Amino acid sequence: MQGAIQAIRSHGNFLRNAVLQHIRVVDPVMRPAICSRFESVSSARLEENGFETTTISDVLKTKGKGADGSWLWCTTDDMVYDAVKSMTQNNVGALVVVKPGEQKSIAGIITERDYLRKIIVQGRSSKSTKVGDIMTEENKLITVRPETKVLQAMQLMSDNRIRHIPVINDTGMIGMVSIGDVVRAVVNEYREELDRLNAYIQGSY
Repeated sequence: MQGAIQAIRSHGNFLRNAVLQHIRVVDPVMRPAICSRFESVSSARLEENGFETTTISDVLKTKGKGADGSWLWCTTDDMVYDAVKSMTQNNVGALVVVKPGEQKSIAGIITERDYLRKIIVQGRSSKSTKVGDIMTEENKLITVRPETKVLQAMQLMSDNRIRHIPVINDTGMIGMVSIGDVVRAVVNEYREELDRLNAYIQGSY
């Protein structure tokens, strides 16, 4: 994962070098004009449309209305078996855990990794073990805010070897994103940047 992040960070230079390479092979008569146009793009425009602008809030919006404040959850008293069954049915790798009767108060999260390490490996029964016994507790959770940049979130997830991260604002938890959500957002952002650099060459800006 660390290598992937470094590759993504260097991708911006790769795209720009690709544009310069394209400039080298065009008609020599046109080269000065193209170079001038490419180099004269205002810094304000580059900041507006530059790299690493997508936020976690954008990711939540992309996931859909249901993901922004309406996440899948279970309670601390639920059996692990039922929590894992819910993950399987909804094709997700983690559930938010709340205290019984307090849906807006997060107690932690339970992930596939928790199930494997604390149930399967230890030979425990998922039908007799409560979610609260194996979940990652709220005070140990690593979280992000809606304004966090996606590349920062990816770095945080990589450094802490986690695949799911809750999104918190001043009022509480508003959703959760996975490493897959973050990677897709970063890839889409750089794809858009490539389109913009091509537009510079074509004179669209």
